[in-house]
Amino acid sequence: MSGGKRIRTAVPKAKAKAAGRAVRGQKAKSAATPAEPAMDLAVGRRIRDLRREHKLSLQTIAARTDLSIGFLSQIERGLSSPSLRVLATLADVLGVGIAALFGSKSGDDATSGGVVTRQLQRAELKLWRTGISKQLLSPAGTESRLNLFLVHMEPGGNTGDELYTHDGEEAGLVLEGEMTLTVDAETWTLKQGDSFRFASRRPHRFSNPADDTKAVVLWVNCVTQAG
Repeated sequence: MSGGKRIRTAVPKAKAKAAGRAVRGQKAKSAATPAEPAMDLAVGRRIRDLRREHKLSLQTIAARTDLSIGFLSQIERGLSSPSLRVLATLADVLGVGIAALFGSKSGDDATSGGVVTRQLQRAELKLWRTGISKQLLSPAGTESRLNLFLVHMEPGGNTGDELYTHDGEEAGLVLEGEMTLTVDAETWTLKQGDSFRFASRRPHRFSNPADDTKAVVLWVNCVTQAG
């Protein structure tokens, strides 16, 4: 109405708080984004260096893994974030354990003699697209057949629907939360304190089935091709 007072609609406090959280969440996500491509780039370079050390072409790797040359090239250039299944397959073809893809931090061997890994020196492989990260508890950069990891799985984190295989044997202990483990045609739900062991040549996959709880697993991998 002409000449009338303008009525200002108040925004409910709950909606205002929710909007504020959304903005902060977007800011946090955008702040974390630069680290993710950097991680992909570091892993890609490590894979490329190992491939060249073994004098293998992209064509040869593609033929042995059933992955396309274009996809492999994207991984090496840090343009694609590989899954744990893909990384395990590549490590297998390169004749190394997955720990070899972590590289090494400067000064690690000099300070520990290849024996001790300090908490702040842990190398990490973050598979951010799948919600899984692996911290290497063994000294990085060593050609060891036995490696120890601390695997973190975000809620819903998983290795994918497809079962995969690789060289060696693995075992683990659930420290926090729970995980679903499939080996061959059988699936188990493991909770805190439960453990497992199986030959890595058996088709397998794993995930965190929880919607709001992180899972942490102490994981051991032993390979036969490394070294």
